Amino acid sequence: MTPRQGLRIYRETLMQLRRTIVTVTAVLALSFVMNLSGQASTLGVALASTGGFFALLSPLLGWIGVALTGSDTSSNSLFGQLQVSAANSAGLSPVLMAAANSSAGVLGKMLSLQNLAVAAAAVGLAGAESALLLVLMTLLIWLQSTPVLGWMVP
Repeated sequence: MTPRQGLRIYRETLMQLRRTIVTVTAVLALSFVMNLSGQASTLGVALASTGGFFALLSPLLGWIGVALTGSDTSSNSLFGQLQVSAANSAGLSPVLMAAANSSAGVLGKMLSLQNLAVAAAAVGLAGAESALLLVLMTLLIWLQSTPVLGWMVP
């Protein structure tokens, strides 16, 4: 491949992915603004007012974050500080709540718009498996926030 061909292919790729690049950049920019301005911490403290019930909300946030952004990394960046702040304020394990964000986020990946489009085209599934897995993951994390399975996470 000549340098000219390489530059042409690079330009075409950038044009094809321009909306995706802007979207990912915007989500990461939003997460930086929210974290550095204290918004994530403030939302975390507000969510902590639910007390122990936050252990049920925590995985839902991670799941929704990935379903919306299409990326576990973006969801962790967006909601990670919020999860830790809420956990600290509610007296829950910050490690467990941050892990809940990421673990449930992996389940949300199945429902992200990008994956749904590929799955629908390939096999025609609507993603109902992900909802069941979310319920199971939420139940597991809630049990880990109680004495029943609290020994699993420091």
